[in-house]
Amino acid sequence: MSQNIKDLQECVATMRDGSKSFFAASRILPQRVRDPATALYAFCRITDDVADAVDAEPDAIPKLRERLDRIYQGMPDDIAADRALSIVVKEFDLPISLPLALIEGYEWDTQFKTYETLEDLLDYCARVAGTVGAMMCVIMDRREPETLARACELGLAMQLTNIARDVGEDAANGRIYLPLAWLREAGLDPQAWLSKPEFNDQIASVIARLLKHADVLYSRAENGISDLPWDCRPAIQAARLIYAEIGRQVEKLNLNSVSTRAYVPSKRKVILLAEAFTAISKIFSRQLKVDADKAIQYLVDAVIEVPHEKRFEGTAHDRLLWFVDLMERQERRRNPRKSGRALQ
Repeated sequence: MSQNIKDLQECVATMRDGSKSFFAASRILPQRVRDPATALYAFCRITDDVADAVDAEPDAIPKLRERLDRIYQGMPDDIAADRALSIVVKEFDLPISLPLALIEGYEWDTQFKTYETLEDLLDYCARVAGTVGAMMCVIMDRREPETLARACELGLAMQLTNIARDVGEDAANGRIYLPLAWLREAGLDPQAWLSKPEFNDQIASVIARLLKHADVLYSRAENGISDLPWDCRPAIQAARLIYAEIGRQVEKLNLNSVSTRAYVPSKRKVILLAEAFTAISKIFSRQLKVDADKAIQYLVDAVIEVPHEKRFEGTAHDRLLWFVDLMERQERRRNPRKSGRALQ
């Protein structure tokens, strides 16, 4: 067994243990995308654990940046995720500014940074999750600004969902990610609540408000799925549905994510995976309006500013899908009116 295969197997194990929702959706990605996506996730998961560790060293973040530099220099550390990511970086011309932004988000975590407004919170979400959306776009060979913006918004939505689900867990670790201004508007003093976190109607209203904004972003993100490769759409739609369902589970718990932690049952995930395939047949090619929240605009710019020579490898089946997808995209550009209504 080659070292590359061994590294990938270790990355798969990391994904399976780290995020059951992401793992479930990733299994239906085509292999040409699933393998680099797995490498990306493994690196994100492992470095997040390093930065988030209770006993993290003061120089943990600088060491992560140095580690990333070695990956981009083609001299990764003797770690499966680093070796796997090094291959992805070379194959897809992945802009280093994206994982650097991710690490900056981790640095904010180590600083126990708080966020006064939703806009401030979205700046954080752009770093720890919008970057992942942008990197996924890159490995799916989509670098159009509008598609990148929608992918980043999906990352924002997922992170807001995570924050809404983990309010109690974060508070136990001395962290609060909910917008402080929203807490005050609900009649709560942020620091007083953090010192003695408890579930009440006020905190429930803030959680509900956050989930509502996440739903807006999930809706916007869906508009970009039609511009992804045909065989990638079901997996991304599944990820969107499963993560949004976490929010629904929080609501079923009466928005109490302080003393409980919502999760999506396995049977429900199977249903959502099936729904993803059904939904894709109803998502027609659409002409997307190029607009992006200021929190993610720099991520879009980072990708489109990096030259990339398109290289395609894969099975005969993959080549056929790629060719059909290419023809569809060219037809859409020639005849934008046939691609559906312009989305606002």
